Amino acid sequence: MTDLINDIQTESDVYKTLLESTKAIPWKIDWSTLQFAYIGPQIEALLGWAPSSWQTVEDWANRMHPEDRQWVVDYCVSQSQSGIDHEADYRALTKDGEYIWIRDVVHVVRKDNGEVDALIGFMFDISERKKTEQKLITLQKELEELSFKDGLTGVANRRMFNMVLETEWLKARQNKQPLSLIIIDIDFFKEYNDCYGHLQGDDCLKQVAEVLNGAATRTRDFFGRFGGEEFVMLLPETDEKAGLAVAERCRQLIFKQQIPHERSKISQLLTISLGVSTMIPSQNNQFKELIDRADKQLYQAKQQGRNCIQSA
Repeated sequence: MTDLINDIQTESDVYKTLLESTKAIPWKIDWSTLQFAYIGPQIEALLGWAPSSWQTVEDWANRMHPEDRQWVVDYCVSQSQSGIDHEADYRALTKDGEYIWIRDVVHVVRKDNGEVDALIGFMFDISERKKTEQKLITLQKELEELSFKDGLTGVANRRMFNMVLETEWLKARQNKQPLSLIIIDIDFFKEYNDCYGHLQGDDCLKQVAEVLNGAATRTRDFFGRFGGEEFVMLLPETDEKAGLAVAERCRQLIFKQQIPHERSKISQLLTISLGVSTMIPSQNNQFKELIDRADKQLYQAKQQGRNCIQSA
């Protein structure tokens, strides 16, 4: 009998040694008392709290980030009461006042009658994994922003314009509100590039974009690069008169920059031509019609001598 007891004790010691030599932190909670029956000594190396300080589930809950505590406790209690194995990620408080990301994997032990007897689990340090996940999320956001941003000027690109136009068109149709579009073209830009070179031409596009980006100030007003030397401005809830006013503001802002243009056929300074289109969308219209009308007005502005605005 003594040998049997010794063998059992030896086997138990082996299991305990194995558990306490892993990075995962084993623990056990008695369900009837909600007290820790055991927690691995690794907890002190990770969080700084001695194993003896883990007495009840209150110690576990109180050493959790306030933003995580309520939902984690509610979730774990609910799953445990239902006898469902589960896991939860949360930020655990260290003795130094910092937080470390933990993944708790929980197994529910039941009695023969089906009642919950105990909870057995492992805590894993997943801080590095969370950092990697956050980096990936940040990178994904940056990639999404880049996909909607013009690489040269930094303003929104054609892809973003198409998405915004479709959204604002539907809103305007639903609310029976006017929607105005301005297409802006830099006059004689090819001649500008021929005269000053493409690098300075790029700088000119950047300057024009920066100036025009501040011409419309409302939250939903949109400005972006349409392509080449053309830019677009979309103005929700804006009638033709207001759209013309914004277009004139754009023209004046560029004039005030006093950008030299020796090869311009109409001025010694850089100028722009603008086409304005205003519509109250209906079921019979498509948003492409708004673009076509603004483009035709831009063509008319060029025919009228440039450095001017035409609208419809």
